[in-house]
Formats: sequence, structure tokens, C-alpha cells
Amino acid sequence: MTQIGAVQPWSLGLTLFVVLAGAALHQGLAAAVAPPTTAPATAAPHKDPSRPERGNYVVNSSNGTVCLLASMGLQLNITFSSLSQNKTVQDVVNIQPNVTKSSGSCDADSASLQLITDAEKTNLTFYFSLNTTSNKYHLSGVLLSAARPDMKAVYVHNNSLDYLRGTLGYSYMCREEQTLIVVPTLSINTFQVQVQPFGLTGKQFGAAEECQLDEDDMLIPIIVGAALAGLVLIVLLAYLIGRKRSHAGYQTI
Repeated sequence: MTQIGAVQPWSLGLTLFVVLAGAALHQGLAAAVAPPTTAPATAAPHKDPSRPERGNYVVNSSNGTVCLLASMGLQLNITFSSLSQNKTVQDVVNIQPNVTKSSGSCDADSASLQLITDAEKTNLTFYFSLNTTSNKYHLSGVLLSAARPDMKAVYVHNNSLDYLRGTLGYSYMCREEQTLIVVPTLSINTFQVQVQPFGLTGKQFGAAEECQLDEDDMLIPIIVGAALAGLVLIVLLAYLIGRKRSHAGYQTI
């Protein structure tokens, strides 16, 4: 008596699972490191002297209540004229919270955060605007004035920006590094940002609205996990079908 078995497709399904799982993981990792193509603020390469320390900044209104909170690491990418080299150079400067004085102002639909550092030689000011119709706010302007050794005095001001968008009563949060382009000669790298320029209750941030970069970072593992779960189900079904057919396919000679 000789038994001849039918081909078992579940083994082929297992091989297919391994191949597809590897491809899914590869694509997920590639998506994780690829910069977004459309975002108000994008991750960008830069020469990094060191990761800037995260500073905590508070602005009080005229009646003494807290009206703006900000917690973030800041790094300036500046292009300026070097006095000693007599040419245009680029530099990366960290804002150091321990030697930085913060101040600012708050109105019904506008707020500002002024940071003065380098023994009062660098003034970096952020301007926020609130749309009272939609209850949405954003970073609308940045001013930088700097006079450091070997630097021809720098003055930059752009009041038509649209970064760090949030909703009244909520804080804007972005754990990922971002680059805010102010003008061609100045951009600002931000790290672990949380800011709320309007609608504060007490001395604490409101509930956080996360940036698109953070949401994308969380979405990628979910997509990869769902894809792998689907592949496991396919292989399981292929295995069960293969076992059923193999039992039915035995022949007796």
C-alpha cells in the first residue's frame, strides 16, 4: 500500500508571509525616517553643536495672571557677514535658558514672547495671533536682532508666518524637531515644543494638540502592526485550507 499526498500550500503561504512581513517592516521604517512632503514646519538637517536645553518661559498680563506659557529648546541657524573674514558665513547658535531673560505681552487677539540672551546682545521675539472668529491661533511673526563678536549687526523681522497652529484654550505640542523658516538667512530649530499663548486657566498648559510630525510618528507603527496582523490571518487560513486538502488528497494504491 503506497500513499501519495497532495501539495500543501500552507508552507508556501508561510514563505509568502516572511517575505511580505519583511517588506512591510522595510516600508514602515523607510516612512519613519523620510521627511514629510507637506507640513508647515519640516524636519531638516543642520550642523548641530549640541542639542539645546529646553527652557520654560512665562509671560504675565498687566493684572499679574499668567497669559502665555512656553517650553521648548531653541537653535538658531543664522547667515551673517563676518567682520574678520570679510565674507558671509553660517552659524548655529543654541538659546541657553539659564542666561536668557523672558518677557512679553498679551492682548485679546495678540501675544508676544521676548527672549533676551548673550548679555542682552541677542533679542529673539515670537509674535502670536488669534482669529477670534475661528478661535485658532498661530505663530505669525518672528523678530531677531543680534550683535555678537565678529558679526555685523543682524536684524530680521517677518510678520507673515503661519507656524505652531493651535486652538483657543489648548496648547500646541510637538516632540519632534522642527525647522521654522523665517527668512532665507534665518531659520529656527525647535525641540520638544509646548506653547499656549491664549486661553490659559491658571499656571498650567491646557490639553495638548499634537503636531502632524508627532501624529505621523505614532501612525507608522499602527499601520505596520495592522499589516502584519492581516498577513498572520492569511497564513493561518492558508494553513487550515492546506491541512483540509491534504487529508482529502491522499490516495490508496
